Amino acid sequence: MPGRNLVKHALVMACMAIASVAIAATPPAMVPVSQRADRIHVDKSERRMQLLRGGKVLRTYRILLGDAPVGHKHQQGDEKTPEGDYRISGRNPNSRFHLSLRISYPNDADRKQARKRGVDPGGDIMIHGGNSVLYPFDWTDGCIAVSNKEIEEIWSLVPTGIPIRIDP
Repeated sequence: MPGRNLVKHALVMACMAIASVAIAATPPAMVPVSQRADRIHVDKSERRMQLLRGGKVLRTYRILLGDAPVGHKHQQGDEKTPEGDYRISGRNPNSRFHLSLRISYPNDADRKQARKRGVDPGGDIMIHGGNSVLYPFDWTDGCIAVSNKEIEEIWSLVPTGIPIRIDP
């Protein structure tokens, strides 16, 4: 339904314009190592992300996902959030969605299945801000969205390299 996507895009852009006023000039500092998460668990069906340390939950966040959230991401443009085991592979302090943490999608298995199907697996899957509390619907192109305030907290608690498990 092309009209729906245009309306969704217009709403997201309008909310981003409103939210851009509150963007911090510099990213928050990392908390001491003893307080940082050592893994992330995402439950897509519950729209929940948990930061863990030593098996204990440090923080829980309400999340929004890709516009087609059910199922594993198979290719560029399918608007699905991947499922499986990945890592936080990078950080972008200049993200157009405030701050973002890169998820290591696609992995070798994702690239292999995409090659077999003759498609591009896509990439640039992030945990990012964008004042998702303003959106009453899944709106990303496959990323995991939280509010700008939440991504600042997540940024300070999540080091590069930790594992992230994304469950259906």
